[in-house]
Amino acid sequence: MNLDLTQFRQPETDVSRRYDAEAFHGRTSEFRVADPVDLRFKVYKDKERFRLVGRVLTALEMPCSRCLEPFQLAVDSSFEIRYLPQSESTGDEEKKIEADDLSDAFYRDEQIDLSQLMEEQFYLALPMKPLCREDCRGLCPNCGTNLNDATCDCQVRWEDPRLAGLKALMTRDNDNA
Repeated sequence: MNLDLTQFRQPETDVSRRYDAEAFHGRTSEFRVADPVDLRFKVYKDKERFRLVGRVLTALEMPCSRCLEPFQLAVDSSFEIRYLPQSESTGDEEKKIEADDLSDAFYRDEQIDLSQLMEEQFYLALPMKPLCREDCRGLCPNCGTNLNDATCDCQVRWEDPRLAGLKALMTRDNDNA
């Protein structure tokens, strides 16, 4: 999944690639790439510097954070990344990172690893709390029944353990009365 930079002679070039979902199998346990990945971008060349502007389209499958059922999330993520030669990466000195530096990446041996770019876009597309649907009811904390599919007869009654001492005093007073 490498992009060979030696093939770019023009200042602007369109690139379109499609990768099978199986090419990403086993790379992460947080999600699974469910559909083929469409990668479309323009390469802007300025001497040894390259800027990639485009989008990644696919679907990811992951478990719902409430009911644990798998669901698919459509990904349509746009990106703009500037690639500089590895020789320009000077990690020797401390310097303040500017906002413009966050879109910089480095390439080596005239190759850009597109799999790294796509995986980064997948992670950026993930929600903080993945839900199969907005009104997901989750699992019963007592018996584990998926409350979206069935109901249970459990009586969920939570008591604050910090108030256990106060409750013991109140029951003792009621017994003495």
